[in-house]
Amino acid sequence: MTVFLPYSVLMSVYARESAAFLTMSLNSMMAQSIPPQEIVLVEDGLITSELNESITNFDEAYPGLLTVVSYSKNQGLGYALSRGLPVCRNEIVARMDSDDYAFPTRMEEQLALMEERDLDMVGSQIVEFVKDPEHPVAASTLPVSSDEIVAYSKKRNPFRHPSMVFKKSKAMEAGNYSGEFLYFEDWDLFNRMLAIGCKAWNIDHPLVAMRVSADFYGRRGGPAYLPHIWKFKTAQLKRGYFTFGEFLVSTVPHVAVCLVPNSVRSFIYTHLLRKGAQQ
Repeated sequence: MTVFLPYSVLMSVYARESAAFLTMSLNSMMAQSIPPQEIVLVEDGLITSELNESITNFDEAYPGLLTVVSYSKNQGLGYALSRGLPVCRNEIVARMDSDDYAFPTRMEEQLALMEERDLDMVGSQIVEFVKDPEHPVAASTLPVSSDEIVAYSKKRNPFRHPSMVFKKSKAMEAGNYSGEFLYFEDWDLFNRMLAIGCKAWNIDHPLVAMRVSADFYGRRGGPAYLPHIWKFKTAQLKRGYFTFGEFLVSTVPHVAVCLVPNSVRSFIYTHLLRKGAQQ
């Protein structure tokens, strides 16, 4: 019988999140074939009474499992996770978003592969859904092997953040999460982990369903998004993770997609950068 290492789940929640979505996300982690030993939940600023009630109900149902980190002002996901990661008691940390859904064998498969291949970080393909995780609207086509992941990371994010499982010590060695790169906090950390030699893999089937709104793709751009693209990608260039050529290959298409009308951007994401999912 395989003995799996204990793991912590790292999540963040903020005031605009749905209490029902949070409950669904937490319950999906408790329904894992290998359940967590700890859930660290960061309250990123003051949250609603509905969210507080959901958290209280969960804590009463699973006493001693939940560790809550809270502060009064919303600071963004990167900052929230930078506060939560050091609190995690276990070496293995699983990310999860407060509105997503983990399929029941997610952790068992990721922990087994991490042990089998001596990996530092393991993700998976994901599906995207609007209402029901069993009826997805799109699916990812991420690179799988370590070499493919490193090459892909020079152009696009090779992982989907809520699917990630990683070693806390390696993430801290790479500098922990940063609140500096809004929208790119995960790509930033994982590139830094790859840069120090972390071994990575993506399981080539979906283990997490990510919730998207009906206009999700259309909203992933616009002039306000441009400074964040530029800040993150110039930082990669200055850090030496991107060559100048890789910087151009990554940045120019990203900026172009950002500036096109929402309807065109939706088409690009749904037809070119994702694949359709079986209904």
